[in-house]
Amino acid sequence: MAYKIKEIYFTLQGEGAHTGRAAVFCRFTGCNLWSGREEDREKAICKFCDTDFWGTDGENGGKYSATELAQKVISLWAKNGSGKPYVVCTGGEPLLQLDEPLVKAFHKKNLEVAIETNGTIEVPKSVDWVCVSPKANTDIIVQKGDELKLVYPQIGAMPELYAHLDFEHFYVQPMDGPKAKENTQKSIQFCLENPKWRLSLQTHKLIGIP
Repeated sequence: MAYKIKEIYFTLQGEGAHTGRAAVFCRFTGCNLWSGREEDREKAICKFCDTDFWGTDGENGGKYSATELAQKVISLWAKNGSGKPYVVCTGGEPLLQLDEPLVKAFHKKNLEVAIETNGTIEVPKSVDWVCVSPKANTDIIVQKGDELKLVYPQIGAMPELYAHLDFEHFYVQPMDGPKAKENTQKSIQFCLENPKWRLSLQTHKLIGIP
């Protein structure tokens, strides 16, 4: 199988439970909630996405076999980091492509494998860290994992819809865009009133890293 990759780069995790942790981000092309093309945004299930996952023209983008992709990821880690190698599989929706053979190839390179998913597709059992970011008007089938990170506020995706799910960490993250400041204040107030939930900020945007 050839995996289609938008970009691969070494950075710090900017949000959620692993904020500040060094990681290789592997961004897969494609999503089941939006095509990635601006002309299709109004028809998308998720209209607020701010990520470019269209095509394979980003840094280290292209088509890879499982072995080739694992080697590329570990080479970026070895060039820049030490300690336990860590890869974050993201998108788009990485589970349109990420499968057990690829996770196995990552593990052969001693990589700890994390995934950021919208929760609508089953996760390979051997993934080490599962982060689900639910979107309104979708059926969440991934109801167990490490971290649930809800972009807030979303009409039709209220936190109470997900609070019963089997996750270790629960976050709300202010929706970016024209109302980012207002949404941040709403998120702060929600966490103060609902201490089960923690505030996640997109610190990579605040400090200007990818």
